[in-house]
Amino acid sequence: MIKTDVLVIGSGISGLSYAIKISEKLPDTKIMIVTKADEDESNTKYAQGGLAVVTDFQNDNFQKHIDDTIRAGDGENNPDVVKMVVEEAPKRFNEIVEWGAKFDQENGKFALGREGGHTENRIVHHKDITGFEIERALLETARNSPNIEILPYHYVIDLLTQHHVPGKELDTNNIHCYGAYILDEKQKQIKKITAKITLVATGGAGHVYKNTTNPIIATGDGIAFVARAHGMVSNMQYYQFHPTALYSKLDGMLFLISEAVRGDGAKLRTKNGKPFMQKYDPREELASRDIVARAIDNEMKTSGDEYVGLDCREMDKEKFMKHFPNIYNKCLSEGIDPFKQLIPVVPAAHYLMGGINIDKDGQSSIKNLFAVGECTNSGLHGANRLASNSLLEGLVFGHNAALKSMTLLEENNFNFDDLKAIPEWNEEGMKIMDEMVLVTYLRKQLQEMMSDLVSIVRSNERLKIAKKKHQDISEAVGELYNYSILSPQLSELRNLVSVSGLIIDQSLEMKQNKGAFYNKDFA
Repeated sequence: MIKTDVLVIGSGISGLSYAIKISEKLPDTKIMIVTKADEDESNTKYAQGGLAVVTDFQNDNFQKHIDDTIRAGDGENNPDVVKMVVEEAPKRFNEIVEWGAKFDQENGKFALGREGGHTENRIVHHKDITGFEIERALLETARNSPNIEILPYHYVIDLLTQHHVPGKELDTNNIHCYGAYILDEKQKQIKKITAKITLVATGGAGHVYKNTTNPIIATGDGIAFVARAHGMVSNMQYYQFHPTALYSKLDGMLFLISEAVRGDGAKLRTKNGKPFMQKYDPREELASRDIVARAIDNEMKTSGDEYVGLDCREMDKEKFMKHFPNIYNKCLSEGIDPFKQLIPVVPAAHYLMGGINIDKDGQSSIKNLFAVGECTNSGLHGANRLASNSLLEGLVFGHNAALKSMTLLEENNFNFDDLKAIPEWNEEGMKIMDEMVLVTYLRKQLQEMMSDLVSIVRSNERLKIAKKKHQDISEAVGELYNYSILSPQLSELRNLVSVSGLIIDQSLEMKQNKGAFYNKDFA
C-alpha cells in the first residue's frame, strides 16, 4: 500500500492547476499525480482555439459572456455557476500568465479571437496551439514543486470505497473515497494507493465514437469508475460534435480545424463549392456548434458526400499563417493548400457536457472525492458548450476544488476505518489474455454502433437497437474482464462500455431536443 495526502488522477489543466494551488499553500502536503500516458498527454494539449475571458471591458462585459454561454447551452446551464465562472475568469487567467503561459499580443494588448456563439472577440490564444502552451507552463511549474510527484503510465482501475469492503452493505448516501487501485504499466503491478483527498481530472470520452478530435487516452475512465462506485453522473446525452475535423479515411483521432478559422472568415461549402449555412441559421458559419454540425451532417446525408469543404481562399494569407501555423502545416502535409482548394472537413465527437455531478467547489456525491473538467457535469455548459469555455472551467473549478480540499486537509477529520478492510488487488486464478484481437474487435463494434445509432442525429428506434446491441457487447466484455489479468486496453474497453451505456440510457430518458441532443422523432 502506498500513501499520499492528495491523489490527482489526470495531468491536464484541471489536475495540474489544482495540484499547483495546494502545493503553493500547503508545502508539507504530499501530492501524487497519476496519468495513464506521458505526463503531457491530455485533452488540454490539443485545445487549439483558446480561452474565453473578458479582457476588453470597452467593447465586452461579463453579462455578454454569461448570455452567450447560456444561449449556447440552450438554457440548461446553472446560471449561478455561469456567473461565477465568467466573473472569476480574469483572475484565473492572470494566474496562469504568472505561471508562465504566453498569449499572443497586438499593440501591447492581448490579441482576441472570436468563435461560434460568441458575440464579441474574447478568446485569448497562443497561435493555434493554446492548450499546448498552457500544458507546457503548468507542467514546468508542477515539476518545480518539491511536494508534487508525477507518475506517468499509471492507470487507474477503480476507486477505493466501501463497496470494496467484503460483506459490507453499501449506503449509497454515505460513500467515502480512500484512493484507488492503480496499474503501474512499467512494473506490471496493481498498487493500492490511498489518499485523504482524491481528484478526478480524466477528461472526456471521445473514443466511444469512431471519429473524434480527442487523443487516444480519452476513454471516459473517470466517469466510468465514479459511476461504478455509485457516484452520481448526469447529462451524458449531451455530446458535442465539432463541425470541422480534417477528413480522413482512417478512424480514430482526427485533426481539429479550429472554430477560430471560421471566426476569422472561412466559409463552409458543399464538396462542389456551394454555400449552405444560410439555410440553417442567420449567423451562418458562426452559429453554435450543434447547429453547424447538424447542418454539415444533413448536407452529407443529402448529397451522399463523405465530407464538406472549408473555404479559406479569400482569407488574408499572412494573417492566417501567423494565427494558424499548425493548421496550415498540417494541411500542406496532407497535400492540401488552403489558399487554392477547399479543406475537406467532417463533424467528429469533440466534447462531453455531462459527467460526474459536482458542486461549485468541485465536490462529487462521494465524500473526499473531487472532480474537475470535461469528466464533470458542473452546470457551466448546459446542453452545449460555448467554444473556449472548457479551459476556463478547468481553471476556475480547479481553484475552487483546491481551496475546499485545503480546508478539509487542515481540518484533518478523515475516517479510514473501512480502508483497513479493503484488500490488496488479487489476480489469483486469472490468466493473461493471449488474443488482444478480442478487445480490438469489441471496441470497434462498440464505436461503430455508437457512431451509427447514437451520434449527431438520433431516433427512438435507433436508441432501442443500440440498447440491445450494447447489452450483447457489455456481456462479452464482462466475461473477458472476469477471467483475464487486467491490461489498460481491457480496462479502457470496460470504461467505454460503461460510458456508452450511460449515453444510451440518458438519451432514452429525453423527451425533447436540447442543445447538442437531437432526436429526429422530436423535431
